[in-house]
Amino acid sequence: MGKISIQKPEGKLGVLVVGMSGAVSTTFIAGTMAVRKGLGLPIGSLTQMGTIRLGKRSENRFPKIKDAVPLAELKDITFGGWDIREENAYQSCKTARVLEDKDLEGIKDELEKLHPMPGVFDQNFVKRLEGTYMKKGGTKWDLMTQVQDDIKKFQKENNCTRMVVIWAGSTEAYLPLGEIHKNLDKMEKAMKENNKEIAPSMVYAYAAVSLGIPYINGAPNLTVDMPAMWELSKKTGTPIMGKDFKTGQTLMKTVLAPMFKTRMLGLNGWFSTNILGNRDGEVLDDPDSFKTKEKSKLSVIDSILQPNLYPELYGNVYHKVRINYYPPRKDNKEGWDNIDLFGWLGYPMQIKVDFLCRDSILAAPIALDLVLFADLAKRCGFMGIQSWLSFYFKSPMHDFNTIPEHDLFIQNAKMKNTLRKILGEETIDYLDEEIEIYQ
Repeated sequence: MGKISIQKPEGKLGVLVVGMSGAVSTTFIAGTMAVRKGLGLPIGSLTQMGTIRLGKRSENRFPKIKDAVPLAELKDITFGGWDIREENAYQSCKTARVLEDKDLEGIKDELEKLHPMPGVFDQNFVKRLEGTYMKKGGTKWDLMTQVQDDIKKFQKENNCTRMVVIWAGSTEAYLPLGEIHKNLDKMEKAMKENNKEIAPSMVYAYAAVSLGIPYINGAPNLTVDMPAMWELSKKTGTPIMGKDFKTGQTLMKTVLAPMFKTRMLGLNGWFSTNILGNRDGEVLDDPDSFKTKEKSKLSVIDSILQPNLYPELYGNVYHKVRINYYPPRKDNKEGWDNIDLFGWLGYPMQIKVDFLCRDSILAAPIALDLVLFADLAKRCGFMGIQSWLSFYFKSPMHDFNTIPEHDLFIQNAKMKNTLRKILGEETIDYLDEEIEIYQ
């Protein structure tokens, strides 16, 4: 990576959210509005609260990321998006029941003015939801052109100089990589023929990327994780990233599993179960949608532990993941983990984790960071898969020749070194001092 020319973040940044009425979306939108009015702190957001070390530790240069990196400011963000329900953003916040009334009072007027555009919906991909506010079109290509028109109209009416599209909608039914996803021409032909292997998320993604607009995939859907979309993103010079926001249980796995491998502790089994009561939990109660999420969650441990290199320690791990819909819990997810490990001479040990988290409270700052970093990537001229943002995803996107990195701490180092490169600073290998040798 040579010297990077960065376009300044001048003007407004339009942020279009797919699935505007969902718990994650409403928490992200309302939370950002509250923060920029000084009504709350952006806790959990690396871009707003995190620092970055520049130079040697002895230089004591630890500026906040938002002060060092040319990111868009929160005041310059203009929100919009799509949904399959017509309610305004304030009504959606009340329906989602994540944020309390005290946190919505100061931004109620702003939220009430925010109405979604009709969404693209296919019941075959989300069986547990019903749409009442949807686009109509003869083919999926027709629907895609309508989404393109929405984007152009929003950008013009709101005087936005730049745009980002983020999927914060439901997990779609499992869809394996097919022939039509391996080539851009085949994908475009499939959209025009209304092929059943074109999911709604792909319609949004194609519309955005074809216009040169960065696309963020916050769910485990296939969406942009395919050669056809990689081809389109390079053709239009557009950053794409995903997939599936790394929030509760998987966040814990990307912390604990590296600890086991670093200390060469063996693992026999890892059983994970979740109870969740929001719309995401309801959608995942469907086996087809759960299968998509399951593949995302199961990929973490093998990637980190590398059983082919350590067969004595990780060659026979039993890994099971379960998600249970439990309405009384609402957005307050509970993740239970039982971990059976072994140490010196094979003696067994156990770890129990009970993480009572708030799913959307953890996801909202991730959405904000990704929007700001996606805009930065576009202004830096980056295109294709943004692997340096793997830190934020359960199942980081990668091409067929790349092994994904799941270790949270390595991901963090990679992201910050990329920011240092963008700033023209030296990357850090943490070898600050030369080793002294007695001769």
